[in-house]
Parts: sequence; C-alpha cells; structure tokens
Amino acid sequence: MDQRTDESQTRAAADWPDGLYDLLKTHGIRQVALVPDAGHARLIRRCLADNEMRVVSLTTEEEGIALLQGAWLGGEKGVLLMQSSGVGNCINMLSLAIMHRTPMPMIVTMRGDFGEFNPAQVPMGNATQTVLEAMGTLVRRADRPEDVVPTVDATIRLAFNTFRPTATLIGQRVIGAKTFGKD
Repeated sequence: MDQRTDESQTRAAADWPDGLYDLLKTHGIRQVALVPDAGHARLIRRCLADNEMRVVSLTTEEEGIALLQGAWLGGEKGVLLMQSSGVGNCINMLSLAIMHRTPMPMIVTMRGDFGEFNPAQVPMGNATQTVLEAMGTLVRRADRPEDVVPTVDATIRLAFNTFRPTATLIGQRVIGAKTFGKD
C-alpha cells in the first residue's frame, strides 16, 4: 500500500462521523432519534449543535420508530441512531414501518462484534442483521471507515426511495472495541 492510500484510510477513520453529519444535511434529515451511544458520540454532538435539527434522546430504541413515523407523517425526514443491543427493542415496532410504508433509516453501531469484551453483547451482536432482515429491513454493513459514508448514503436513499426500513451496521472494527480494566 502506498503512502497516499494509507493517509486516505487514516483520514477516513477519523472523519466518518463528520461525513455522516454532512450526509444527513444533504438528505434533508431534520429529526434524529437516539439512545446515547459512545460509537455515535461525535455525530450526536454535531447534530445537537445544529439548530435546524431536532435531536430527541429516547428512553428506549423502539420509541424512535414511533417518533420517525410521526416525523414522516408530519413532512420531515428522520434517522434513528442506536447500538446493536437496542435492535431487539425495536422488533415489534418495525412492523409499523412495513405496514405504513414509512422510510425508516437506521444507523447502528455494533457491539458483540470484533474484539468484544462483554459476553452479554455477543448474542444480539450476532443476531442483529438476521433479526432486522426478518422484520423486512434492508441491511448493509460497513466494516471499514472508508465504507461508512457511502453505505449510509445508499441505505438512506433506499429508505426514502422504497418507503421501508433500512439499516447500516457499522462494525466494531470501525468504532473500536470497548475495553474495561487492563488487558
């Protein structure tokens, strides 16, 4: 690999949250529903600082499905940010997006994935894509920093062009595995 390619990948690793923020603006996203998550921290800060975006902190992820359903009915586009451990909370509510043909783009940071330290995160991490697809969600994965923005762009476009739920799963190789204590 040449030095320019290495520098480009390093920049992508550092800049993907800012690229996602720019992408949300490009797509006219005005509502951001989320359960606070370290993997989305930089993106969340950018959205909170934007007076044109309404950021709603949820008590549980399935509230985001209802919030975005209402936003769409009210003429606004939204996105749901969550961690893979919250996907299980959304299963019943995702049927609303399917029944009512509502765009439902989700950006999901993965846990229970590459280098996970917490065994409790592994079952949902392993099941996330399968569970979302079983509920009719179109799912794509980004496991390299340079793939995050184009993959999210594709799933946002797919959500609003097909009127259905979509999700981008951002792998732990991108966000980094959490650790507690000494290795």
